[in-house]
Amino acid sequence: MHVSRTSRDDRGAVTAEAALVIPLLAVVAMALAWMVALGVTAVRVQDAAREAARVVARGDPVATGTSYARQVAPSGSEVSIRSGDGSVEVEVTATVHAPGGILDFLPAVQVHGRSVAAAETSSS
Repeated sequence: MHVSRTSRDDRGAVTAEAALVIPLLAVVAMALAWMVALGVTAVRVQDAAREAARVVARGDPVATGTSYARQVAPSGSEVSIRSGDGSVEVEVTATVHAPGGILDFLPAVQVHGRSVAAAETSSS
């Protein structure tokens, strides 16, 4: 009696598929983490610019505004404050690097936050 094999032997197919998919999922997870880091950095630089503009607009020294911006912004951020013509303009710039490893080839991204506030006039 001869038994014919009608089904293919699929042993090991799941292992091979997992070996291909798991690294791809790791890269996707790293890319998503980088995008979240970009979003968080964008919020932080915008908050830093807004805080500094408020401080300088109410009459505090530019050094105080710069100090406030540096407290809120990510470390290594650049803070630029310009005042004149009844307004204060603050720009905060931070650099976000790609996570290491396989995404290391991606360039660093500059994130900018800008805020303008009307300078308060003292009513004596």
